[in-house]
Amino acid sequence: MEQQRKEATERLLSTQGHDNLFYSEENDGVGVGDGGLVAVSNFTSILGLSIFMAACITFGFGCAIGYSSPTQSSIMEDWGLSVAEFSLFGSILSIGSLIGAAISGKITDLFGRKLTMWILNLFYIGGWLAIAFTKAPWLLNLGRISLGFTNGISGYLAPIYIAEITTKNVRGRFTTILQLMVGWGASFMYVVGSFVHWRTLALLATIPGLLQVLLIFFIPESPRWLAKVGREKELEAALLCLRGDKADISDEAIEIKNHVESLKSSSRGGIVDIFQKKYVRPLLTVVGMMVLTNLGGINAFAYYSGAIFVSAGISSMVGLITLAATQTVVGILGTTIIDKLGRRPLLLVSSAGLCFSSFLTGVSFFLKDFNWWDQGSPILAFIGLLMYMGSYALGGGLPWLLVSEVCKLFSPMLLQLFMFLQLFPINVKGSAGSICNFMGNSTGWVVGYYFNLLTEWSSAGIFFTFSAFCCANFILIATMVPETKGRTLEEIQASITPSSD
Repeated sequence: MEQQRKEATERLLSTQGHDNLFYSEENDGVGVGDGGLVAVSNFTSILGLSIFMAACITFGFGCAIGYSSPTQSSIMEDWGLSVAEFSLFGSILSIGSLIGAAISGKITDLFGRKLTMWILNLFYIGGWLAIAFTKAPWLLNLGRISLGFTNGISGYLAPIYIAEITTKNVRGRFTTILQLMVGWGASFMYVVGSFVHWRTLALLATIPGLLQVLLIFFIPESPRWLAKVGREKELEAALLCLRGDKADISDEAIEIKNHVESLKSSSRGGIVDIFQKKYVRPLLTVVGMMVLTNLGGINAFAYYSGAIFVSAGISSMVGLITLAATQTVVGILGTTIIDKLGRRPLLLVSSAGLCFSSFLTGVSFFLKDFNWWDQGSPILAFIGLLMYMGSYALGGGLPWLLVSEVCKLFSPMLLQLFMFLQLFPINVKGSAGSICNFMGNSTGWVVGYYFNLLTEWSSAGIFFTFSAFCCANFILIATMVPETKGRTLEEIQASITPSSD
């Protein structure tokens, strides 16, 4: 192993033209003129640019989610839509996400992370233009489903890309930036949508896509995907680009190559491989988290929060602006503490908050239905909605990180997505990602479409139901989810999916 590391280091230094560097047995690394070491940097300008690119993708993700909430009344009025017709417009985002989710893992594995970003950007910009310049209601739905297709793939692609290009010391912090950007995107829609026409809002939402057109030329491909497809020279160049052109990346390069080769020798990475016994527990855990989170009502809160505020007797504008501020503050908090506290504690706190806030919102509507405490019930609803969205901003995407850390590489669940991305190795990450993404979006569509109809049955009942699903999610996380903080993707996957069946 040591000889292999030495040869790899010398070859990298030679190909990169670093004549002033040499391999040092004494220092167990790369030496410079004064005998010191060239350390791998946790952050470089190219890494920052790559993270900003992924942030633009997830900001657009949030824009698509938040668009329907501030525009519901104006779109219904302009086009004469019924509640059921607008429910179709709101929830059809999940239909598009289903389509994107079904192919998300395979398309990113087939084309690579960068080319997939190009494809998504076409659908993203095209979807918003269809909404902005629509001449008929069906074009609204077409644009919305195009955005959903983008979300279905980008909810998997963005965290996977970040998890694969960052070091273990900062992976959690940078991946939760994506969750923060989802919240900011939705908040942008909530705030700006309260003051501008819905067509103007759609045009403003194209800005993240236009930025991506410029940024994509300057970011590297995922080193782990390059290793998977056998492009070793490009793998080494990508690592040097991300870690610094004088960094000693030999250990990381060898670890990635050896891990990918071991996976190739044991499995071809087909869809059937994900159902091997060793992957059953992580697959069921992540699918369970994503399904229960969606059944816990996130799409209802995100798509129709403006209408919920009005139903509770609160100004839609005041509610949405306060909601945007809450998501921003809590999102920043989650970003700063994830690598200090770990993924699992944040998931538990987030799930408990979702459970309690759904219950509190249900209590407020229960009191309102019976005309009890008329002055206090709107306050309870207001607190419940803010607490719910704040709790989701804190931990909604971690399951995807788990998929990436356990499957190496797997939206709206970005703390969950972040967790998912850590639980599976590269050879089955695509298949696992597609399955988890598909299941999450299926249940998301059910909630998004039927929420407005079910509130006519019982507003309190639907929120109590959300609370029960969130409680079940808390139990699942407490009993099944491992901690992945401070461990490399290979270490996590080796501990969870042993080589023997």
